Order: sequence, then structure tokens, then C-alpha cells
Amino acid sequence: MVRSIDGRVAAAEVEQRARARLLLVGDFSASKLGNASVAEELARRLAREGDLVTTTSAQTRRLLRVADMLLTSFLARDRVDVAVIDVYSGAAFRWAEWVSAIVRGAGVPTVHVLRGGNLPSFARENPARVGRLLRSSNAVVALSGYLYEQMSPYGEIAETIPNPIDIGRYEYRLRRTAAPRLAWLRSFHALYNPTLAPRMLAALGESIAPLRPQLVMMGADKGDGSLQAVRETAKRLGVEDLLSLPGPVQKSAVPGRLAEADVFINTTDVDNVPISVIEALASGMCVVSTDVGGIPYLLRDGVDALLVPRDDPAAMAAAVTRVVTEPELAERLSRNARAKAETFDWSHVLPSWRKLIAKVASRRGGTA
Repeated sequence: MVRSIDGRVAAAEVEQRARARLLLVGDFSASKLGNASVAEELARRLAREGDLVTTTSAQTRRLLRVADMLLTSFLARDRVDVAVIDVYSGAAFRWAEWVSAIVRGAGVPTVHVLRGGNLPSFARENPARVGRLLRSSNAVVALSGYLYEQMSPYGEIAETIPNPIDIGRYEYRLRRTAAPRLAWLRSFHALYNPTLAPRMLAALGESIAPLRPQLVMMGADKGDGSLQAVRETAKRLGVEDLLSLPGPVQKSAVPGRLAEADVFINTTDVDNVPISVIEALASGMCVVSTDVGGIPYLLRDGVDALLVPRDDPAAMAAAVTRVVTEPELAERLSRNARAKAETFDWSHVLPSWRKLIAKVASRRGGTA
């Protein structure tokens, strides 16, 4: 503890030194589309805590975004204590390598954040590149136990810090019974296998059909033909009248839209810990999900969700039928869903980030 004749001045000096100067590198363009990402929310909350935060990049076009990342990182390299860099698979891995080289050249400690359920397969195909990047890091953060386990062979992972939510934004409604009001929330992309949803609708049995199930599929069209495939599949199977496709939903509107439904459908083929599933848990929805990637690390089958094999419409339809026809199951899933979501609240997650950042920042001789 620092003491002086004027204790208030000493306290102010300690607080000033406790601030970290941060560079956060990732895709910050979502807010321009009306939906702030987890990384953007982290930047805002760290700034409110007193840290000095520089972010890159908010450009919506990929080439401009990469150029901005490189230029901003170069210009900020001598006035930050820590660089926090998101790491995705595919083409995005390259900008993580480039930015890391820029800030490391200036002696800036780095934290690499592993994002995306496809990273493990990318690492298996590119073990040398992935290992080189992770070994260069001062701390690697995994967003799930799944990524921790799958990526540990390529470098030491400091800890797991999950994607958080603001639990207070989500109205909790205990589903003592569940009506067949179904919701799906994701981008329309082949990775998330959206056509499984209408195929599941067509596979629902006679016990559900008289209840007129309704499925709302919300999300942006990623342009790979998946949205059109959903429309065509629904028409071919004769369930188009049970399906609604309202398009993208503003982040602020998500809690209200989820509150309207009772069952959440997650159809993905590749996944980590999707924030949409955590949002559904926070709302007390009964979640039915494929058991791929990080999902079994997040959800316990029969406890806070029902898990089914990937791309199995009959199994998913059977799980939905159970939720709708077994009130005790619906209530148990709903109650446990909210309890699980509460562990992802910012009040638990932000202190973990601040502690890690302070530890890494000290390697450059202290904070600002």
C-alpha cells in the first residue's frame, strides 16, 4: 500500500498505474450492422474500468479491415502495454500472424484468444503455423473447455475464459410446460446446417402435428446459398407454412424474440460455445442441440439441454417431441438452463480478463 501525507493523491497515483493500455485486435465491424460483438463489449467494459483501449478494426470490408488492423497495430505498438489478438481459422489466421509480428517486434506482450469451433481442424492441417503463433504468445486464452483440450497440443493455454452475456438483459421465464414454439438464431451458413431445421419439422410425429408447431429462424444471410436451401427444403417437404424467416435481428431485440418461444434449436455441424445458445439458456428456453464440437462441454444431456447426433432430423424431432410432451423434463431443462447461463455473466468473466491483462502487462515493466 502506498502512503503519503496526502492519502488521496497517493490513491490516485496507484489507480493511474493500475490502468492498462490495451490494443484489442479483431473484427469490430458488427456494431456497424447493429449487433455489437463480445469483443466490442469487452473493449467497452475495460474502458469503463479505467483501462485505455485501442481497437481495430471496425471496417466492414475484409481487405480494408485487414489493412486497418495492420496500420493501427503499427501506430499503437509503442504506446500499449498488452495486445489482445483474436485468432480464427482459415484466411483470418493470417492477420493474427501479421499483427502478432508487428507488436512483438516492439516488445509488446500478447494475449491470443482462440475463437471458432473450426480452429481444431485448421490446427491439424497447419500444426507448424498454429504452434509457432501460440508459442510466441505471453498468454493464450481458450473460450471453452473444448478449445482448451483440442488446442493444447499446439501450445500452452493459460486459462479458459468463456464468452459472457449480461444476464440482466434476458427475461427468465420458467417453462413448466413447453409449447412447440421453436426458435433458431444463427447466420445462414453451411457450417451451421440450417436445412436440418425444416427437415426436423417434417420429421415431427403425429403427437406434435395437431399442435401446429411454428419455427422462427432468425439470422443474416452469409451468401453461400444456405438461406435459399432452407426455403427450398421447407417447400419440398411441405412445411413452409410452419416456418418464418424474418432475417437478421438486432442484438437489443434478441431477448424479446427468444422470450416468445419455448424451444431453442441449434443445428450446427461445427461449433465452439455459441453465444446464441447461452442467450437461449438465459431466457430459460428448452435447448435441443447437436452434440458437435464444444457443445458437450457446455451442455449436459438431459440436465440443461437435450443433445442429438449431427444432421439427424429424426433424432432432433424426437427430442423436441419429448420436451413438448413431458412437462417435468421441460421444467427441469428450463430451470437448469438459467442456472448455467448465470455462470457466464460479465460479473464473473470481466474480473478474469482484468486479472490476466494485469499479469501480462507487468511483463513490459508495468502498466500506464
